[in-house]
Amino acid sequence: MKPETLSHYASYPSLSGRSVFVTGGSSGIGGDIVIAFARQGARVAFTGRNVQAAQQVIDAARALGPEPLFLPSDAADVSALQHAIATAASQFGDITVLVNNVANDQRHDWAGVTPEDFDARVSVNLRPHFFAAQAVVEGMKRAGGGAIVNLGSTSWKIKGKGYPIYATCKSATVGLTRSLAREFGEFNIRVNTLTPGWIMTDKQLSMWVDEAGEQAMRDNHCLPGRILGADVANMALFLSAADSAMVTAQDFVVDAGWT
Repeated sequence: MKPETLSHYASYPSLSGRSVFVTGGSSGIGGDIVIAFARQGARVAFTGRNVQAAQQVIDAARALGPEPLFLPSDAADVSALQHAIATAASQFGDITVLVNNVANDQRHDWAGVTPEDFDARVSVNLRPHFFAAQAVVEGMKRAGGGAIVNLGSTSWKIKGKGYPIYATCKSATVGLTRSLAREFGEFNIRVNTLTPGWIMTDKQLSMWVDEAGEQAMRDNHCLPGRILGADVANMALFLSAADSAMVTAQDFVVDAGWT
């Protein structure tokens, strides 16, 4: 997001000083989410594996707000994720906003998937969401409440080909959100799904967006232009702020009207 456009966007006083944890925040949508929370004055910790990309996120965030804390972690390693959350809480205080963003939409042919392949993809695209939520609940209870935002995907809604396990995990995210919203609601913890459409991250542009993809966006988007990570981040801010205090168990789609 260009600095000159920031004045056009909302400021959420309830996010200033909040302890925020973002999984998979070193690039793409996750990086934009980290930067957006820093802009609100939040204290943000985030995980990822790419140290160089993470430094770029830190530099961009530091220019707008408090410097984020990068905690290198493999999303498939639950113990490492739990340790990262504990480290973030020890430095920034109990986490009151969790954004479960980490995912990998690596293409795979259904016919060649082995049980090991299946489990490996679930370990990145669904399992971390549950265990990260589990790890922050006690801190949110001490704080009097909190917000959890699970990143979904429109991939299963549009019946996309080439990533059946990824799409399955993303559809399951909606069920996870709704069940956890009921489980955690008595503690004033809200849980919502944030579902991006086809977001024009560097990865998507370099690997998947060709002329056919451009035409698909022209044909299916109700709005002109491309969807950016900042568009998703802006919704994550709203779902985490006090402004959405009575919003839970819902799925918010940012896809320019494709679905």
